[in-house]
Amino acid sequence: MPLIKDLKTARRLLRNILRSRRTRKQLEHRQPTIAQPRPGSVEIAVYFADSRVNLYQIRQWYAPLKELAKTHPVAIITRSPGTALTLWDEAPVPTVYRRKVVELERFVSEQDLKIVFYVNQNTKNFQMFRYGRMWHVFINHGESDKMYMTTNQFKAYDYSFVAGDAALERLSRKLWDFDLDKRAIPIGRPQADHFVGELPYQPDDRAVVLYAPTWEGDRAAAAYGSVASHGVTLVQHLLASGRHRVIYRPHPRSGVVDAEYKAANQQIIAAIAAANAADPDAHHIYDAGSELGWQLAAADVAITDISAMVYDRLATGKPIIVTRPASAKADVDESGFLGSCEWLTTDSTDRIVEIVDRVQTSTDSLENLQHWAKRHFGDTSPGVATARFHAAVGQLVDEWHRHSAIHAGDRIEAEADPFDEDDEDEAPADES
Repeated sequence: MPLIKDLKTARRLLRNILRSRRTRKQLEHRQPTIAQPRPGSVEIAVYFADSRVNLYQIRQWYAPLKELAKTHPVAIITRSPGTALTLWDEAPVPTVYRRKVVELERFVSEQDLKIVFYVNQNTKNFQMFRYGRMWHVFINHGESDKMYMTTNQFKAYDYSFVAGDAALERLSRKLWDFDLDKRAIPIGRPQADHFVGELPYQPDDRAVVLYAPTWEGDRAAAAYGSVASHGVTLVQHLLASGRHRVIYRPHPRSGVVDAEYKAANQQIIAAIAAANAADPDAHHIYDAGSELGWQLAAADVAITDISAMVYDRLATGKPIIVTRPASAKADVDESGFLGSCEWLTTDSTDRIVEIVDRVQTSTDSLENLQHWAKRHFGDTSPGVATARFHAAVGQLVDEWHRHSAIHAGDRIEAEADPFDEDDEDEAPADES
């Protein structure tokens, strides 16, 4: 058995090396054709040092960044070759690839950066934190009640843009001696102003149900994923009803840790394909696309796990059902919306059709949704969150100019990395 395991490991490493080489060759071919921002032309950078598997974190900011770039020039900085290739194809603002620290330093020195946005807590963020003559702002990749939303890493940033009152209350409970009034700026959910897109089906009298589970997690406290515990059963019942159209949008990392979770994900995908083959008019959808928005707006009911998807959907004010984690070790914060949401437990998944019908017509459920939507996002009227986002950026730009004037006479010191190391790319396995 150890020998077989070693052979499998060796084969996987070889496959990853070959894949990484292909990616590098593609990048070397493409990079000379990519227009680079002119020196001094970029005011705001989005620092994304992650691999392609986590691109979903920045994709949800595409539309707000495109709008923001009309008044404050924006560029994305990436450190991964695979991520660069993808962003060059799809990002609506310029993307620069700077793998080595010295390349990153050169870009910073030639641009007039005032704000750097971060959508996650990648450890390479600290290589960008060195630069003091700009604001480092955590904008996150979603609003949720996950443990991730109250990590002490919030203190590493000059400011954080948060959704609303619920986020402020959450941070006030978990972070000691954190100046919320100054460093946390509520902006709502500007992504919700862009929840549009062409439907891949013709609407009819079927009720549309979006099932958007998260991945299985890498620790017991964050085991929120429902694909293996709830997903197969609930999807099978909805497919069999004849009255529902299922949109299945699993997390991109589904099954990367747990083989059972991966198998359940594949079983759901196969069931959707079989249902469509049996009834082509059903138009059930397995959605692995990069675009997120139309799914949340089009669904009559959404079923999600404890994740940012809960709150993306909440911003629409339309019915939502949240899966109760199967593991008792999962950390569930019920002090907010989760304390009064519509839970779906493992022993109630076979009644999903009944539950979906009920949440669409229940006055109590709908009033509860409106209450929590306002608490989490404030005014959800179209365009309001975008205006708040732009106002927050404008406020920080004004602050940058104020501090720039204060420090106008300071001697400019080098902020280079004293070790000047060449960083390795992400694990080749992530390049698939």
